[in-house]
Amino acid sequence: MAKEYKITQERLEELQTEFNYLKTVREKEVADLIKEARSFGDLSENSEYDEAKNEQGKLYARIAELDEILSNYTIIDESEQDMDKVRVGCRIVVQDMETEEEESYQVVGSQEADPMNGYISEESPFGKALLGKAIGEIAVVEAPVGNIEYKVIAISR
Repeated sequence: MAKEYKITQERLEELQTEFNYLKTVREKEVADLIKEARSFGDLSENSEYDEAKNEQGKLYARIAELDEILSNYTIIDESEQDMDKVRVGCRIVVQDMETEEEESYQVVGSQEADPMNGYISEESPFGKALLGKAIGEIAVVEAPVGNIEYKVIAISR
């Protein structure tokens, strides 16, 4: 069974735009690079040709990845969510129980995760520990340095 990707409508539009760009504009650019590199002669010692073929491989890998995502996605419907528990799409404020520092995050699907900018994946250990927690509950995150406890302070859309 194919993996199901949970994404927001905004991220879906970004992925569709990227997919269309790669399939139309970028694919033609790479084909032109290969054509130009072939014109330089002997392919066995042609670094431009090797580089163009590597670029083509990367391009086709990304197109395949996007095709997989766009064929197996579910839109995160933030409007139907109740705000009593942490769910994908929620914005949360948590407090580190050891340092008492508060941090804000948004729980997102794995395709949108960017921890350095406050977007945590529902599939990450941190995201898994928080899912289903209510305000005031403690989430225990298993980390290499030991268990870290976070208290859910706020949940919003």
